[in-house]
Amino acid sequence: MYETPLTALVLSGGGARAAYQVGVLRALARIRREALGPLARLRNPFGVICGTSAGAINAAALAANADRFEASVEVLAKVWQNFGTEQVYRSDSLGVIRSGAQWLTMMSVGWLIARWRRAKPRSLLDNTPLAQLLQRMVPLERLPMMFEQKHLHALAVTASSYTTGEHFTFFDAAQAIEPWQRSQRVAVQLRLTHAHLLASSAIPFVFPATSLDVAGEQGWFGDGSMRQTAPLSPAVHLGAMRLLIIGAGRMQEPTGRVVARHDYPNLAQIAGHAMASIFLDALAVDIERMRRINRTLALLPDSALADTPLKPLEALVISPSQRLDDIAARHLKALPAPVRALLGGVGVGGQGDQARGSALASYLLFEAPFTQELMALGETDTESRKDEVLRFFGWDLMVPARRRESAAGPDVLLP
Repeated sequence: MYETPLTALVLSGGGARAAYQVGVLRALARIRREALGPLARLRNPFGVICGTSAGAINAAALAANADRFEASVEVLAKVWQNFGTEQVYRSDSLGVIRSGAQWLTMMSVGWLIARWRRAKPRSLLDNTPLAQLLQRMVPLERLPMMFEQKHLHALAVTASSYTTGEHFTFFDAAQAIEPWQRSQRVAVQLRLTHAHLLASSAIPFVFPATSLDVAGEQGWFGDGSMRQTAPLSPAVHLGAMRLLIIGAGRMQEPTGRVVARHDYPNLAQIAGHAMASIFLDALAVDIERMRRINRTLALLPDSALADTPLKPLEALVISPSQRLDDIAARHLKALPAPVRALLGGVGVGGQGDQARGSALASYLLFEAPFTQELMALGETDTESRKDEVLRFFGWDLMVPARRRESAAGPDVLLP
């Protein structure tokens, strides 16, 4: 069973930055276990799980194992703790040459040669290894059982259609739910597959698009963060009343930050800025919109509230307390040499304070030293807000029951 009121977990995109989410979830599981003891085994805290891009992969892995929440978090943690780029994309010399080098050649005058040879490179990197990882990491065949046994209410992942220009939310649920449609946003209920996860996590230009069948029509899809104007919308439409939102970047930068470099931005800097716009800005804007609506609803009398379909949402937002670009700058050397050489061609390089293009690299740094530091940051940030977490889930009110259980003995569970 999942906890009530219906609570949604919303995981944003961000490539390798999604390691931070796993750290948050690990700390969350620990806080829950310490507060509830054996009671924590009874329910999944999230009836609705929504994910975008790399967050979609984490979301699907959790949903497929909704009957064993803590164990699924630890499985995710083990994967992210021991990550290597070769598990996500080809990082050997031959793989990089066949994808990245051809792609960069196409970006230069080499397009003349490519046209003559009819070469059609599709992306900077080849993510074939990720498809193999998903088969081992995300047992989607368990989803029907999770719905049937009421461990999960709904799972949603997002993707952007290059074919139609629309943003899609693909979801599966315990029961039929009326799909919603907004301007350039479409929802489709179906049986989710690993192809939907590949599409959702296909970072534009970096990874190739994925072909998906939607209502009998084939289309090409890429990263779900593109054109995602309302990241919180799927969770709301699927019935959630509380939202735990885990970002993959700071919601706002500290004031007074001094930027020392005034050189003309290279391609890596521009690409990193574009990635931030794709992965971070929409979530921050939607959170601000939700809070503004909550404040407005709080001012309305009960009679007016009864006449509006809008309902206040309780939300807890956890996002990095440090700039992930700066952390990535310390780990650029962890990237395999062929990948460093490829990224060096667009301006990524240096180390520490002298690093360039670390924002772009942070999305591709699927290396253990980087992912482990992000996970540790996620755990620290969540532990520092332990009281907020307990209040948000209502676990602080269940602590007396936990104490009664301890007094009754380890094998007795009291409500």
